[in-house]
Amino acid sequence: MAEPVAVIAVCGHEAAYGRALDGVLDAGVSVVSSGRELFRSIAEHGRRGVETVVVPMTLGRDPELVADTARTLRAVPAGERGTTVLAEPFGTAQHLVAWLRAAAGKVPETSALLVTAPSGGPFEDAELYRIAALVRRYGRNGLVEVAFTGGDPDPAEGIRRCRLLGAQRVALFPAAFALPDVPAAAAEATVPVDRMGPLIPASALRRVLGERIADARRRLREHGDDGVAAGLTAAENHGHSHTHPPGEGHDHDHGHGHEHTHAPGEGHDHGHGKHHDPGHHHEHGPGTPHTHDQPSAPGADRVIRSIA
Repeated sequence: MAEPVAVIAVCGHEAAYGRALDGVLDAGVSVVSSGRELFRSIAEHGRRGVETVVVPMTLGRDPELVADTARTLRAVPAGERGTTVLAEPFGTAQHLVAWLRAAAGKVPETSALLVTAPSGGPFEDAELYRIAALVRRYGRNGLVEVAFTGGDPDPAEGIRRCRLLGAQRVALFPAAFALPDVPAAAAEATVPVDRMGPLIPASALRRVLGERIADARRRLREHGDDGVAAGLTAAENHGHSHTHPPGEGHDHDHGHGHEHTHAPGEGHDHGHGKHHDPGHHHEHGPGTPHTHDQPSAPGADRVIRSIA
């Protein structure tokens, strides 16, 4: 008989702080926002003596959510924390590229893609431009633009830009758990606008979450690793702290505890906290050689097939 386990899904702006996952995850999963709500949830489960797995629900644009979650978990007194383990984040930027490519394959290649997400900080938003560029580079749609709910450009402006660039049809794609709203201005546009989504079907979402949970429990059982040390480093190269004026070098120690990307459905046996060149992200399954080809690599293709 399987041992009971409690699951806490920690949400940031990509999941509308939990609202986007209401009714999507299994009933036993606690959906919380980071900070005080997470702190209380960990303490509550810990006092009940139930093994708890905390999963940061990011698709790869919010490494700060991972680090904040680790800091919160560390702040809970040991007597209230019980057996709590921090899982690897739900997804990485490489997964997000692959998921968007899979979704884009379901629309005509003549459609413009408008990749939309709730606005985060400036670095989270800049990351979406990089992701959209990779979707265009390795996809078949010639026009891929970006828009932010609550940011600039907003979806209405994104649709206008697509039209000015010659699009005959625009497909809104969510790069988040939340579905994009079709702006009222779209009704006045001279091109049809289609809202696509969700990016990850509910069944696939629950399956990937289950894999993160199983991996975290295995890591704790086999290596005694609660994931906190790796989680604390998740955002260390993200944002102003890693911005240098021209001509100034750096000698930071790059600890990328969460940089390995695994296609959903594939396990891994890496040690955590290994150091990698930050310019390279590995995508591989067991027995698969490392490759430095970006999202056209086999690992990304396995991600696409897993949700197609």
